[in-house]
Amino acid sequence: MIIGGNKEAVIANIQRRVKAGEFNAKVEVGDPQMTTAAQVAIAERAIARHDRLDYRLNNLVARGAMNVAARIVNRHTHYTGMDHLRRLRGGAIITSNHFNPLENLVERRLVQKALHRRMFIVSQATNLDFPGALGFLMNYADTIPISPSTQYMARIFPDTLGRVMAAGQLVLMYSEQEMWFNYRKPRPVKRGAYYYAARLGVPIVSCFVEIQDVGRPDNDEFNQVRYVEHVLPLIYPDPALSVRMNSEQMMQQDYQQKVAAYEQAYGRPLTYDFSPDDIAGWRQPQQQS
Repeated sequence: MIIGGNKEAVIANIQRRVKAGEFNAKVEVGDPQMTTAAQVAIAERAIARHDRLDYRLNNLVARGAMNVAARIVNRHTHYTGMDHLRRLRGGAIITSNHFNPLENLVERRLVQKALHRRMFIVSQATNLDFPGALGFLMNYADTIPISPSTQYMARIFPDTLGRVMAAGQLVLMYSEQEMWFNYRKPRPVKRGAYYYAARLGVPIVSCFVEIQDVGRPDNDEFNQVRYVEHVLPLIYPDPALSVRMNSEQMMQQDYQQKVAAYEQAYGRPLTYDFSPDDIAGWRQPQQQS
């Protein structure tokens, strides 16, 4: 499913970032711009209302809508490695490649099918400022915003994660940071998700989504795609190691698991030389009619 307008500029940005080795950089165009103070205010306000009755009622509506959407979007999605989740007890942090505004529905459906639990999503505070139905879902469908505030990220954010973990729920954190539209390859990950997993003593549910081109046009630029969700071995912190050492080891293991999953799924070694095939479903200009 294609979300947003023309992707030509986005693909050009991906090509430039790949060439520069900047795999966690922003490539989308037209994202909302907001001051640091405004982002901090939105994040703190969002967390403060979580215990209010009106939030709980709106959350039931938004969560129900997202659960239905997850079933519809993933009616053709195939899931592998779900046996890895059988030993999961308590809360956990999910990591996956970030390539589409709706690909979180792949993980949401996984959690529904395998664990019958709730899944929260960590998101930029700017995403909570969208108007209309999208803004309603971003604010009420179990979203945990991040903030430029050091105090927020050091205290409020981990406290919120801790409550979710204590309730035995899951949190999706995008360790690649920025979304790269339909980019097939796993990108080097940042340490944040693994730091919080180590700090809270919870495992990483390591996932990689394979994107398959089905050969039918979706719009003028892209063919339709379908997904295969690969659930990889869980990654646990070692109680004998420090938070920092744990986070670094967990980060490296997760990245290597995603690389191995990519190589097995696509039958080729991972390189970061850009190819048009790196963008799933892309109908290059010469292919468009």
